[in-house]
Amino acid sequence: FERTFLMHIFLYGLAHTHSHGSFDFWDVLLDAVLDTAKMLPFLFLAFLLMEFIEHRAGDRLAEALGKAGKKTAAGPAAGAVLGCVPQCGFSVAAANLYAGRVITLGTLISVFIATSDEAIPVLLAHPEMFGSIWKLIAVKIIAALISGIAADLIIKMFRLSTDGESIEDICTESGCGCGSHGIWYSALKHTAGVGIFIFIVNLIIGAVMSFAGSEAVAHFIGGMGVFQPFAAGIVGMIPNCAASVLITELYAEGAVSFGTAAAGLCTGAGIGLAVLFRANKNIRENLIITGIVYAAGTACGIILNLF
Repeated sequence: FERTFLMHIFLYGLAHTHSHGSFDFWDVLLDAVLDTAKMLPFLFLAFLLMEFIEHRAGDRLAEALGKAGKKTAAGPAAGAVLGCVPQCGFSVAAANLYAGRVITLGTLISVFIATSDEAIPVLLAHPEMFGSIWKLIAVKIIAALISGIAADLIIKMFRLSTDGESIEDICTESGCGCGSHGIWYSALKHTAGVGIFIFIVNLIIGAVMSFAGSEAVAHFIGGMGVFQPFAAGIVGMIPNCAASVLITELYAEGAVSFGTAAAGLCTGAGIGLAVLFRANKNIRENLIITGIVYAAGTACGIILNLF
């Protein structure tokens, strides 16, 4: 199915290139390949950790990780700091770790909100914006930390259930042959499967963004007036680094305020949300997580715009 789907995309893109000349399929394909390749090391390490917990460390290590995250703010704090590293591979890894219940819901939300994607490199390309880099990092860490800790506290206070599939269930469903192969082979097989999914999503989103054009998205945000943070939050959730690049460029050019840019960049978890819907079978829970990330990001933007 995946080979057939990609062939249709290829033929359509090639035909459109020759007939219109406005859509460069090869650029979209190259961007999809590069964006996917950047995430694979993080994804592999996440699956390797999951395989190690299942086959070498046993249930006690998994239980210790879970208890540590529920009793302290260590999980959300680590997620907030690590998420600010300029890449979105860690959000992909976090989505898979949460699906296996290695990390808590609060830690996952912290990673999603803190994920910087391409924002920091874009700001570094504008020397006059250097002062905004530390301000953006501080805002994202604070928003991620507050949201993550609040999520874990609410779950603990109201004794809400976030039970899902265990690591063993994920391995069984994917047919990775963990019992007959070593953890390196199993982690590699998991990575390859998810990597193909990420590549397809990147290819589709890249094609859509290329067809729509960045000007249309910029007009959508700019035309919202005082409601710009809500619009930026929606654009930020597009599972592709193009969204964060566009929002950051609009801020660097003075087209949107810092609060509006922060709203879009806080909701921009890269491809992490798309991977969450693939890895975590509880659709209702995934929608709630998406809503929390969007609400936290837009609230952050609105508060910043007030000042």
